[in-house]
Parts: sequence; C-alpha cells; structure tokens
Amino acid sequence: MSELEEILKLHALHTGVLDIKSDLDVTNRQELAQAYTPGVSMLSKQIEAHPELKDKYTMSGKLVALITDGTAVLGLGNIGPAAGLPVIEGKALLYKDLADINAIPIALNQVDIAQAVATIKNISLSFAGIHLEDIAAPRCFEIEEQLSNSLEIPVYHDDQEGTAIVVLAGLINAAKVVHKNLQDLHIVINGVGASGFATARLLYQIGIKHLVLVDKQGVITADDTHYNEYQRNLARKLQTPVALKNQPLAAVIAHQDVFIGLSDKNVLQAQDVQKMNSQPIIFALANPIPEIDPQIAQQAGAAVIATGSSKYPNQVNNILAFPGLFKGLLDSSITKVDAGLQKVVAQALAQIVTQPTTQKIIPDVFDKQVVATVSQAVQDYSQQQK
Repeated sequence: MSELEEILKLHALHTGVLDIKSDLDVTNRQELAQAYTPGVSMLSKQIEAHPELKDKYTMSGKLVALITDGTAVLGLGNIGPAAGLPVIEGKALLYKDLADINAIPIALNQVDIAQAVATIKNISLSFAGIHLEDIAAPRCFEIEEQLSNSLEIPVYHDDQEGTAIVVLAGLINAAKVVHKNLQDLHIVINGVGASGFATARLLYQIGIKHLVLVDKQGVITADDTHYNEYQRNLARKLQTPVALKNQPLAAVIAHQDVFIGLSDKNVLQAQDVQKMNSQPIIFALANPIPEIDPQIAQQAGAAVIATGSSKYPNQVNNILAFPGLFKGLLDSSITKVDAGLQKVVAQALAQIVTQPTTQKIIPDVFDKQVVATVSQAVQDYSQQQK
C-alpha cells in the first residue's frame, strides 16, 4: 500500500480525525431533564438576564473556532476552503491531544474582507477564541485587525503570530550559540507574506532594527507599489534605503548575520552563505523543501541551521506555540495577542532549552514541557497587565 493510500484509508476510517464527545450521560428521565429539557430553559433565562454567563454554562467558554478560507495553505497555495479543511482539522486534533483544547474546524468561502469579518463576528458568541489559518496576505492582516478591534475574545492568526513566536524563540538561542547580541543582529528576511511580515514586525518591535525585507520583486522599500501598505509601512519604519529597491537577495545577503526564509525552495545558494558575517545563522523554513539544503548550508559555513522539517535538527514548527498559547488565553483574561505577549511566550520557549547548541536551539515538538510552559507564560503575562 502506498503512503497516499495509507493516509486516505486512515482519514476515511472515521470520516476525518475528530468527533464530538458528550460530558454527561443521558440514561434516564432525570438526567434528560437536567441535561436538556426542561433544564436548559432555566439556563436560557439566566443567560438572557446575564449574557456573560454563557461562557460558564455552555461550551462557548471552552471552544475555539479554527477558520480557513484556503487561500494560502503552506506549500500548496490557494487550494480553496474545502481543501483547507484537512489542515485545520489536523490542528484541532493537536489542540485536543496536546492541550485538551476544544477547537472546531470551519471552512469560510473566499468572500471579500467585509463579508469575512461580518461572518466571523456573527458566529463569535459561540466561541472563546478565534484561530485564523491559511488566509492569504494582505487580506489576513485586515481580517485579523478588524476582528481584534471589535471582538472581546482573543483573535490569533497562526501563520502570523505563531510563526513569529517560534522563530523568535529559535533566534534567541541561536544568538547565544554564536555569542552575538540578539538586538545587534543584521537580518535579511526572504518572503514577506503573512509569516514573513509578522516575523519581521515582531523582531522590529523587540528592538532589532537591522532588518532587510526581500520578496518576489526584490528588496521592499516604502515607495514600492508592488507591495501592500503593511509591507511598505514596515519598510518605512526600518528606513530601508530607496537605493535597495527591487535588489535581489544575492545583492543584500553580504554581511548579514541571519537569513530567515519563509519563501520557496532553493533560493539561497552556498556562495550567498559564504558572503555573510562569521558564524551565520540560517533559518530555511520553506516546506517541504527548504530555501537551502542544510548540508550545503553547513558546508558553506553556517553555524546554526533551522528548518521547518522534522527531517533535520531545529524544527521551527508552530505546534510549539498555538496549543499552549490558547490554553493560557482561555485560563486568563487576555483578549489580545500583542507583541508583548508574543515576546514573553518566545522567551519561555527558548528557556526550555537550558544549554542551546548548534543542534538544539528549540524544544522538540513532543517535549511535554512545551504546552505547560507556554500556558504559564501567558497567565503570568496576564497577571502583569492587571
């Protein structure tokens, strides 16, 4: 049986990988009366008078909406909302297995931004948090921003905040390995879609100012209409020289300490690594094939190499962030996944690796400390904000 046949058989066995399980038994009239009618009418009257009680007495207090429109699925591109369902169903499984979080996959048609926002707002009373997934930039920026500003529950885009958190965690320890100051690092980010933009924004917000952003048309500058307003505004804050406009990666890789790739396979060459500063750090995070083969990067002089793949050491994977993050969010009063929270979570993740080495700058995705550590970091941050 081929790998494809095995996977299809597994997922067809139970019609997906999720079920709804009841928390109460209904085996007699008394249990029926308490769990359903007439008991629920009493609950409904309580919630009518005090709407906030819905989070105490119904599943809405512990349920996360996992929403995709399938416009930007990692490694596959725009495959549509139905084809995006397996990804978010898998993430719902991870939420439950790793953090005992209940999440329900929801496929959203590729409607305009205003309709998407209105739809999510209109169903938000059923949920304790919103997890956005695989939504293309720049629409993902606007959807998340509008929802965050209008809802009183956490709104999180895994491709943005999740990636940024885990990249920062790895970078904190990579800097220690090469004995360089984190905020002094010179970094080039190749691929400035949702993940690349959010990573660059977080690095800037924590004080890293030597950042160059490169995308398909080359270096992003504030005046370049090839790019959206979010990308241009960040380039403006970074004071990227206009002279670098549209310059390719090869033209700006020299004298960089760090390459962060959230782009495409094989875009970084051995000679590019050799042009970088001593002990270069390479985060080649494209999947399934990285921006440079790790062996080639190592032979070219890379001191620390991370990828998005489980085939190599230092797997930068959002699994390290979202289960524990939402566990902490649901157990605290936080409603915004802001830069301060992202930094705290990244630092907590980094600290799990007490003695970072070239082969270990980030915890393993199955490290049992991860969810508890991240959840506690969120709760501690919540206490600090009071």
